[in-house]
Amino acid sequence: MELRETIDPGICGYSVVVTARTEDARHVDFTFESECELVAEFARRIAEISPVDAIQSLSREANPILAQASELLRSAGCCEACVVPVGTAKAMYVITNLALARDVSLTLMPR
Repeated sequence: MELRETIDPGICGYSVVVTARTEDARHVDFTFESECELVAEFARRIAEISPVDAIQSLSREANPILAQASELLRSAGCCEACVVPVGTAKAMYVITNLALARDVSLTLMPR
């Protein structure tokens, strides 16, 4: 099974296409398409730990996707609010039937 997801992370302008694949509805491999150098490094790090066990990744503390992203973003001096890691985790949960397939959005409305 395969799921493709497009992420628009916002101000940086680097869109990302995440493809999540699983054969057993538990262990997930990912590919990433983006011009962003940090996403390329994130993809390399996720490939090293793949396939990711979705069931063992349910808590934020045990989620290797979010842990890898947090470490990478901090070391690069970037904001940890980047939506690409959370979008990647969402794709994993949807393809393994641990979450419902529904688009998400975030709209900022400064006052």
